[in-house]
Amino acid sequence: MIALLAVSSPAHAQTSTGWWDKAWPYRRAVTIDTSSGGANVSGAIGRTVLLVRLHNGNFSFSDALENGADLRVIDADGKTPLPFHIERYDATNTMALLWVSVPSLAGGEKRTIWLYFGNKNAPAGGNIARTYDADTVAAYHFSEAAGKPVADLTANANNAQNAAPAIDESGVIARAARFPGSGELVIPATPSLAMPAAAPFTLQTWVKLDQLAGEQAVFSRGALVIGAANGVPFALIGGQRIQAAAPLKQGEWAHLAFVADASGARLYVNGVEAGAAAGALPALDGPITLGGGAGRAFTGEIDEVRLSKVARPAAMIAVEAQAEGPGNKLVLVADTAERQSAGGSTFFYVLGKVEAIDAFIIGLCLFILVLAIGVMVAKARYLGQVRRGNAAFLKRFRALHEQLRSMKTVEGIGPREQAVIDRAPLAHLYETGIEELELRRKARGSARFSAESVEAMRAAVDAVVVEEQQKFDSWMVLLTIAISGGPFIGLLGTVLGVMNTFAGVAQAGDVNVNAIAPGIAAALMATIAGLACAIPSLFGYNYLNTQISALSDEMRVFVDRLIARLAEMQSDGPAPVTAMAAE
Repeated sequence: MIALLAVSSPAHAQTSTGWWDKAWPYRRAVTIDTSSGGANVSGAIGRTVLLVRLHNGNFSFSDALENGADLRVIDADGKTPLPFHIERYDATNTMALLWVSVPSLAGGEKRTIWLYFGNKNAPAGGNIARTYDADTVAAYHFSEAAGKPVADLTANANNAQNAAPAIDESGVIARAARFPGSGELVIPATPSLAMPAAAPFTLQTWVKLDQLAGEQAVFSRGALVIGAANGVPFALIGGQRIQAAAPLKQGEWAHLAFVADASGARLYVNGVEAGAAAGALPALDGPITLGGGAGRAFTGEIDEVRLSKVARPAAMIAVEAQAEGPGNKLVLVADTAERQSAGGSTFFYVLGKVEAIDAFIIGLCLFILVLAIGVMVAKARYLGQVRRGNAAFLKRFRALHEQLRSMKTVEGIGPREQAVIDRAPLAHLYETGIEELELRRKARGSARFSAESVEAMRAAVDAVVVEEQQKFDSWMVLLTIAISGGPFIGLLGTVLGVMNTFAGVAQAGDVNVNAIAPGIAAALMATIAGLACAIPSLFGYNYLNTQISALSDEMRVFVDRLIARLAEMQSDGPAPVTAMAAE
């Protein structure tokens, strides 16, 4: 049982959520941890776009297509594909960035989604527009080539009318827009960007300040300006100002978010609320500028800007800041990949590769195991009856005190109790001793026994001890055969199976792991069968042998006690046993 569980447990782990599609041979678990051991976020989060980073430590790029077109992301149920898109995929430098839309995320949980790959014939599966929900009105990665206008990733097509002044290839995520103090991005007003009075709004972005002096605008539209003053994040709503308590560090990336609804506005820095003010936003119209504004030039870099027409919850702000930042504890990709097998279970897959010689060896080991189990069960039941019989006999024996006589003549012993006593080896020894005493009393009367007579009585009782010991030890040899022979028989099957596998590979001329591994794995099943035969037999043998040793010791002690009592009775000159029985 232990051997079978050891073999089948990895297979069970692979198929615990079911395999989504057999055309994809590999998958990796991606754990989203919002519990106290991970991102430590509480509260409802909802549909969230999370960043998944792949590198050579958590992904095998050689098993996937060079452009990552075979990647698929499946939800925790093992069935539902999740919208995603690839921002960057570099198989040469073993680095990839995926944005995955995770539905119904909540705080305080661990959730596993699955990244499938390895289908060499798969078309590209990413869908940029579907990654974002309908409330996301604009999203910018700044992944365009230099000189091209910045494009909106959502279906709203809120593209900038100009290109970023410069591009940094190594932003906080991938490419980032660099602003030297001029050349802000201008996004024209569109119906999807309309912001009437008291409309909810959310801005999320990453910024890096190359200098702290002055007031710099990251986002600007009408009366709303979001940026940093002498390095301190702020949000200006007309004449009302929200400001954080501490400045940002020059040259380091920080996550900024601004959320407004009918109740008020809140400013977040690195996922933590840094300031708030009451009151809704006024109506905002006209173009949006990123990376500067009127009288507020921006010097630094901006990455991953998202605009939403809803007030995103604080838990979502915290989750996205952690997932996208360098100190990520939220999204963890498994270090090892799972491989899909034809039967969904490695145990049954390997079992199907077993050859005839190994099948015979496995069958032989299992046959011996069945016999051994039968012996253990029968012997355990027999020894249990012996212990109960001895206990019942000793109770009556102690009640006789010095007047020993056959148990068959003792009053008060019913048929059921007598049947129990008849199974006791001590009762057999006792009856033999009583018979020997009666024979000698008939021949010699009340004369004291000589030393030779006592030894003769002991020899007669010892003969019964040997008979009872043989009953204890009967069939125990089968357990020793299973213990010592099972592993060797299994090893023989493994050696023969490995030999046949290498011989087949040599004949076919195909030397690769896929040709060798199944045969060797199947050959090892014979060793497993041998161990499965030996291990239970070993435990059973040790247990039974301990019980037998205890019963044997009990018989030896009882023999000495019985012979001494019988000799003492004769020395005291008691009435003959038959006479006592008659009385």
